Amino acid sequence: LKPVKLKAPVAPIKGKAMPEEGEKNDVEMKDACSNEGEKKEGEKKEKIEETPKNPRTLLIENIGRNLKTINAAVIAGDSRVMGRVIRSYANLRRTVTPDVLRALIEETVPDASRKALYLELAPVADTPMTDEEKEKSEVKFPQLPKPYPPEMEAFSALLLLTLLIDKKEMKESAFKLASAIVPWLKTFNRRTLDIFASRAYFYLSLTYERKGQLSDLRPELLAAYRTACLRHDAMGQATLLNLLLRNYLAYNLYEQALKLVQKTNFPESRPNAQYARYLLYIGQIKAVQLEYSDSHSKLMQAIRKAPQAPNVALGFKLAATKMAVIVELLMGGIPERSMFMQKELKEQLRPYYALTQAVRTGDLNAFKEQTQKHDQLFKKDKTLTLINRLRYNVIKTGLRDINLSYSRISLQDIATKLGLDTAQDAAGVVAKAVVDGVIDASIDYDQQFLRSTQKFDLYSSCEPQKALHKRIAFCLQMHNDTVKAMAYPDESGNKDGEDAEERREREKRELADVDDDDDDDMLL
Repeated sequence: LKPVKLKAPVAPIKGKAMPEEGEKNDVEMKDACSNEGEKKEGEKKEKIEETPKNPRTLLIENIGRNLKTINAAVIAGDSRVMGRVIRSYANLRRTVTPDVLRALIEETVPDASRKALYLELAPVADTPMTDEEKEKSEVKFPQLPKPYPPEMEAFSALLLLTLLIDKKEMKESAFKLASAIVPWLKTFNRRTLDIFASRAYFYLSLTYERKGQLSDLRPELLAAYRTACLRHDAMGQATLLNLLLRNYLAYNLYEQALKLVQKTNFPESRPNAQYARYLLYIGQIKAVQLEYSDSHSKLMQAIRKAPQAPNVALGFKLAATKMAVIVELLMGGIPERSMFMQKELKEQLRPYYALTQAVRTGDLNAFKEQTQKHDQLFKKDKTLTLINRLRYNVIKTGLRDINLSYSRISLQDIATKLGLDTAQDAAGVVAKAVVDGVIDASIDYDQQFLRSTQKFDLYSSCEPQKALHKRIAFCLQMHNDTVKAMAYPDESGNKDGEDAEERREREKRELADVDDDDDDDMLL
């Protein structure tokens, strides 16, 4: 016999029927959802109630993060992380205060003589603080093992130097500080200091330029470039090569600059901003050497690689655009109208737009008028020599229009239309244009007229194939450069000791300041 299990009867609740199994589950689900909703509302209220941090507190936290990053990078021997520290200068130079900067110098500079120099040159607060305010505003940086590595002193000294550079009235103090930092950095041979040294040379060159003594720095830059090549310092090579090219071009030493370019190689692991400057200088050299096609290609690449934010690196983009407009005119083309309609560059490009209009219409008188009107501006931009070469291009444009409009025209009428003095001048210009292949025509010297010949079909030639090949080569080169520029984190582990959330926050901050970072490198 099998045992029988008896179930105890359950008394129903008065006034309410027992819920079915499905109904019970539904009730429980609703309670869970309501609990989750209450939790979310509570979290939102907590977030709303959080008060924003004091800007001074954020500044100290930012500096503390940088000091931790420097310490971790030095321990791990990872020089790439130092680029993150350099990028933080874009935010620090806008928010740093004199008291925090002085506290940072006191904390990170061990040598008494250098500390005294830095504190002497450091800006002072406008209003002195009382004893109570000093106690409340005490600066506390993270506790790190001592002695501090020299990278921390370099970080503090460069931050002070950027502040002095921003204040143009303190150019003497900036010159004195830069002249002290560079010899001190030369005493080290550490890969984690290379990026600080290259930035220090950049600011040293800028201070010499503002004093009008740029040529005095050339031997120092050549020696530093040789050292950077021996140490395989890619950042130093890129920065110093650009500084040397700028030094030569400032004194119109195009031959020496060309020899330097031919005997050196720009590093493949190149920073984008430095490569954009290098392309601009190469474009200027090629333009003077009459290699207009290569020059135009380099200049357009420089414009594309410049920061695309509207108010960043305006001087660089303006200089590159002006040079690109003149070179394209020298090539026989006409720049697109959109190039002159950029909102932030429209006013500065107005003289070049008027010049382009004169070249497009082939009006020699209008070209002369614009050249004389803006003569001082063109001299300042160092484009007057190239603009003087455009006279023949204006004549060529006029001849093309005449050749398309007339099958036969007298040389005297050509001279009148082009603004030349006599028919003999017109005959010489036309003969040169025929020899250069500008127009397909013949001159009848007996009857003094020009006869145009019928144009052939361009698509029956190899020109479309050449143009397609040029575009495909450009796309392949861009793909190769993009692949080379890719950088991946080290798989051995997270050396900075930051979790995923901190890394995402840091990347957001870096993306916010990515264009401001390149502004210094684009100074012109």
